[in-house]
Amino acid sequence: MENEIIERLKTLGFKEYEAKVFIVLLKGASMSASEIAKEAKIIRNSIYDVLKSFVQKGYCNEIETNSIQKYELINPEVILDKIEFNINQSKTKEISTLKDTFKQLLPLYKSNAGNENSNVNIELIRGYNQHREAKFIELLKNAKKEIHFMIKLEHYISEDVDETAKKFIKKGGTIRSVYETGKDIKVKKGNKWQDGTINDLIKIIEKYEEYGEILRVNNESIPNLTIFDRETVFFNIKDGSLPRHNEADIIIRNKEFANNMIKVFESYWEKSLSLKEFKKKETLK
Repeated sequence: MENEIIERLKTLGFKEYEAKVFIVLLKGASMSASEIAKEAKIIRNSIYDVLKSFVQKGYCNEIETNSIQKYELINPEVILDKIEFNINQSKTKEISTLKDTFKQLLPLYKSNAGNENSNVNIELIRGYNQHREAKFIELLKNAKKEIHFMIKLEHYISEDVDETAKKFIKKGGTIRSVYETGKDIKVKKGNKWQDGTINDLIKIIEKYEEYGEILRVNNESIPNLTIFDRETVFFNIKDGSLPRHNEADIIIRNKEFANNMIKVFESYWEKSLSLKEFKKKETLK
């Protein structure tokens, strides 16, 4: 039992011999340094620094008698308050230092980007993980004027992407999208992905249209790509024969290439249907 308490105290910052002394004081009344050292089974010379530290921290009282000094632990509930206060104060200081540090770091972010010799910046992101989505959201947040978006709605787009897109439109940005209807529609019901219907797909796309996307739908196979401000292209490279963790994204920062991809987007846009036309077509089936 005592070994377990010692380990717990060590996680709070106590050294092992400090934890042993603390337990001895906790169980005893007023004790001399030699009595504490004997009970804690530590070298007597080491006990004085520990006791001096405990007195300074307010964990125990130093009692002077006619012959020797004795030590007595104060109410453990008071010590709890002291430790809790110190932890909170330390965390507050750490967070403040963190914020101040990054406040100084932020102006340095990509500050030398204009000095790059290459006119083409290509980044490859492998694997199915949160980093890929975070990269996409970063590009979305940094977009200034317009976004061209093409995707197969196999899965419902994340709420973080939704909210970022809404904010972009509210600030005056334009999003034009082409959604592939396809057959393998997946929607999130509760906490699980399930097979969806055309009606599920329509509800999702209606939501995008409500918050300001200019969109069309297409039942052909389309590339998963997004073009930001006619400068940056985000490709999702997908192969149905491979597991999702083998997927990859490519980010190409090149204006000429981005404008060529705009032409690809426009060709699909011209062949696509408005949501109203798509709903009418589905009703007639």
